[in-house]
Amino acid sequence: MAVNRFVLNNISYHGSGAIKEIPGELTRRGYQKAFVCSDPDLVKFGVTAKVTDLLDEAGIAWKLYSEIKPNPTIKNVQDGVAAYQASGADCIVTIGGGSSMDTAKAIGIIAENPEFADVTSLEGVAPTKKHAVFTIAVPTTAGTAAEVTINYVITDPEKVRKFVCVDVNDIPDVAVVDPDMMASMPAGLTAATGMDALTHAIEGYTTKGAWELSDMFHLKAIEIISRSLRDAVAEARSGQPGSGREGMALGQYIAGMGFSNVGLGIDHAMAHTLSAHYDTPHGVACAMLLPVAMEYNKPVVAERLADVARAMGVDTTGMTVDEAADAAIAAVRQLSADVDIKPTCDGLVEADLDQLAEDALADACFPGNPRDADHAAVVELFCKVMA
Repeated sequence: MAVNRFVLNNISYHGSGAIKEIPGELTRRGYQKAFVCSDPDLVKFGVTAKVTDLLDEAGIAWKLYSEIKPNPTIKNVQDGVAAYQASGADCIVTIGGGSSMDTAKAIGIIAENPEFADVTSLEGVAPTKKHAVFTIAVPTTAGTAAEVTINYVITDPEKVRKFVCVDVNDIPDVAVVDPDMMASMPAGLTAATGMDALTHAIEGYTTKGAWELSDMFHLKAIEIISRSLRDAVAEARSGQPGSGREGMALGQYIAGMGFSNVGLGIDHAMAHTLSAHYDTPHGVACAMLLPVAMEYNKPVVAERLADVARAMGVDTTGMTVDEAADAAIAAVRQLSADVDIKPTCDGLVEADLDQLAEDALADACFPGNPRDADHAAVVELFCKVMA
């Protein structure tokens, strides 16, 4: 029997008002000053202040770093490391979506492992020796699950590519998943990050590394996300609170508990490539590619796709395995359409296909795909999302 490793946060808090636990987590450990990583929009609209006000009330000093782009770059990270070192901080609190948390992870790793200061040497499975700076992660989107994963993604603008870093030393020590912190998400972002979370769960359930413990998380995540995402988008449009947002906050975290430990597949490898070349939002890229990837993988994971259909609430009574797998693919397409995500990629042109396929084949997520694929196969898959 294979040996399977599982890595999770030391502590996580869930539910409305969970951010109130942050000061206590810092003071109990004796930390004096927090380096707060958060993106400019969250600062502008007062979301970051929901946490920093709590730090002020508790008498905890903090320094803000908000030079973070939607797809964080090598320079973002290096500037962040310099800012952390100059700040006198002894811990990190990161508030935001995947971009803020990925930047914070890289900063925390390099601060403790300065031999990786070039950032690019962290690509793949990085041989770091020390755990990152003590970090509390507070997600403001329901999708990336970066607060519970051992992965982060950095963009190399010069080479027009994203690279994935996988390191057990980068996982935040504490995750604080408070749906109230996600209340400012507009409908489009709610939809895109939600489909990213569903992609995590479905790819994690069908990846080569899947096993019983990860299956438990992924099937439950598929169930929660499938019943919550439409409501969460409706709540974002209306500005009213509800169970949809709460469900997505939990569902995306559960998906992260699974896929972080077993990997993903061709969908994410291709999605990273689209984002690098066309700045396609990551969740949108995942959503448009998900049914395409499921169809491609169906010959080797039909029974698992049938399980996906049932987890999504499809009545598969009387269906063959093949029919149930098709029903799962149809359910994903319908959900994506219901939350207004386009099925094709703007900007994708035939002249770019060879480079796109080459980049996807080199992505760290690609080896986990359950069905082998060569350059020609990946080109064909990209063609299916061409407008």
